[in-house]
Amino acid sequence: MKPLRGGAAALRRRLSAVRLLAFDVDGVLTDGGILVHPDGGESKWFHVRDGLGIIGALRAGLLVAFVSGRRSAAVAARAKDLGITSDRQGVKDKAAEMRALRADLGLSKEEVAFLGDDIVDLPAYAESGVAVAVADAHPRARGAADAVCDADGGRGAARELIEAVLLARGLADALPGIDPPRRGKRRRRE
Repeated sequence: MKPLRGGAAALRRRLSAVRLLAFDVDGVLTDGGILVHPDGGESKWFHVRDGLGIIGALRAGLLVAFVSGRRSAAVAARAKDLGITSDRQGVKDKAAEMRALRADLGLSKEEVAFLGDDIVDLPAYAESGVAVAVADAHPRARGAADAVCDADGGRGAARELIEAVLLARGLADALPGIDPPRRGKRRRRE
């Protein structure tokens, strides 16, 4: 994850305060594609590593929410499967929804990280302590973010943010395989 403002140490400090990870869905937890069936139903593709990351975050005591402008039975099923109780779909005003979510959970703005991909997520960014964009986000969403993931939406970006928060909070044991950053001198390439 690349910090856009304040450097890596400042981003780690801000991530260490995060207690709620809020995710847009289409273009963040999915690659943005929507397969519409003849009966009007739809299918979405979710990355299994993002799901494992969400489960690890929940086990570590973090809160997780989906905040999506669209309604989808597939998203509701995914939220239920992962144990997410804050599945907010059909959201027309993401800023108001983020304020309501924070109030419902008794959290401050600084305790929230939001991962988005498009200009409709900018109001949610403004109501979050840490705004993060997926790598393939709209240029305005990337430009407004505090950090940008290395991964694209639907390709592990959620897991990347989750791991960064778990590491910053000292909770790397919540998800097997997370290696803390190495401290010490780097070897120079010659």
